[in-house]
Amino acid sequence: MAIKTIEELENILSEPTPGVIETLGRLEGDIMVLGAGGKMGPTLTKMAKRASDAAGVKRRVMAASIFPSAKDKLGLQAAGIETIECDFLHPGQLNALPDAPNVVFMVGMKFGSSGAEGLTWAINAFLPGTVATKYRNSRIVAFSSGNIYEFGPVDSGGSSETDPIGPVGEYAMSVLGRERVLTHFSNSLKIPVALIRLNYAVELRYGVLVDIARKVYAGEPVDVANGYVNVIWQADANAMTLQAFEKAAVPPFVLNVSGPEFLSVCKVAEDYGDMMGKKPIIQGKENPDALLSNGSLGYQLYGKPKVTARQMMEWIADWVMRGGESIGKPTHFETRNGKF
Repeated sequence: MAIKTIEELENILSEPTPGVIETLGRLEGDIMVLGAGGKMGPTLTKMAKRASDAAGVKRRVMAASIFPSAKDKLGLQAAGIETIECDFLHPGQLNALPDAPNVVFMVGMKFGSSGAEGLTWAINAFLPGTVATKYRNSRIVAFSSGNIYEFGPVDSGGSSETDPIGPVGEYAMSVLGRERVLTHFSNSLKIPVALIRLNYAVELRYGVLVDIARKVYAGEPVDVANGYVNVIWQADANAMTLQAFEKAAVPPFVLNVSGPEFLSVCKVAEDYGDMMGKKPIIQGKENPDALLSNGSLGYQLYGKPKVTARQMMEWIADWVMRGGESIGKPTHFETRNGKF
């Protein structure tokens, strides 16, 4: 069944699983989401609120952000979530935030990082230290990225949490900086931390599968140089992230959050062509390696993602053909030099 409206989409993306409800039922204290105004923030925060309510737990669920979208801010407020406007690089504003025993740290910079390297490092590597100092008495679940891994053979099964790190480009290096800084403060201040290496979240308005669908529908070339990807439905990523509160540890617990299917970009484009009645334009040649994550640990802990890649593609194809809204932030999935 197709998803017809933004409201229906956001309801699906924020619906808690039984596992999330059970986890947040056991979790003690309020929840603060830092960076709640980004692509994933609104639905993750709403899921935390809905799961807490479903578990019968009375807690404050708070969302702090610069809130680039007033609509997202109002939507969070309508869901019973406290919103706080905050420029996290402003020490006074960060330190004025309410304390909370449970913190989701989502603040990061990727798109536009080329040409703004100083700001990228400030947000991705300096800020985590100030956040850790502010929330030294909290449990922190922090977003990282699968971009910090080495490119590997497409038949390798993907990088696991214990595999070598090999970030390409300043964005990926700055994200590794985020992990290293959080690890330092976790160890020195005894802060339980979980690091979420995401690769890559998808919904109907953004994501790798959306980028490919829109190119096929518009008759634009699809670059297959980075020939394979793995993705995860945003609701599944939200659910795994919130359940990781119970795995936060000293030193940090590391978790890949990604889908189990390794998708050929060329095949995805061809399948979209069949769905949309278009002939995809394939550009370039596949390389023998790609940036792929192995999500097995997450599946052992929380089960496999509920939404398959095929289901995502069917929803996205319908959405694109009906002129559905786009966030307008291409993922640059074809990028192999780390410049975003």
